[in-house]
Amino acid sequence: MAMAKSDSGRSGAAPGFYEAALSEAERVRLPRARRVQGLDAEIALLRVRLERLAREHPENVEMLLKGITVLVRAVAVKYRLSPKAEKDLASSLSGALRSVGAALGLEGMDAPER
Repeated sequence: MAMAKSDSGRSGAAPGFYEAALSEAERVRLPRARRVQGLDAEIALLRVRLERLAREHPENVEMLLKGITVLVRAVAVKYRLSPKAEKDLASSLSGALRSVGAALGLEGMDAPER
C-alpha cells in the first residue's frame, strides 16, 4: 500500500501532524529543516555537544557514553556500517573515553567495558 505524500513532498504523516507540538519559531524553521539532506549537520552537532559535555562535566560518564552511542548510531546509518563494525566503533570510542577518564582519575572510568 503506497503512502500519501504531504504538501511538502514527503511520504508519511499528514502535513501539520507534528507542527502543533512546535513553537512558532520552530514552525518558521521547519521548512528549512525539511530541505537538509543527510546526517552531516546532526553528526557535527553531536560531536560539538559531546565535546562540551566532556569539558564541562567530565564526571558524567553515563551521559558521555549515551552521547557516544547516539553518535555511533548516526555514523553507522550514514556509512551503512554492519552491526559488527558499529559495535567495534562503539567499543573503540568507549575505550578511548574510559582511558582518558582513568588518566584523569575520574571515578568509574577504569571499569572494564561490558
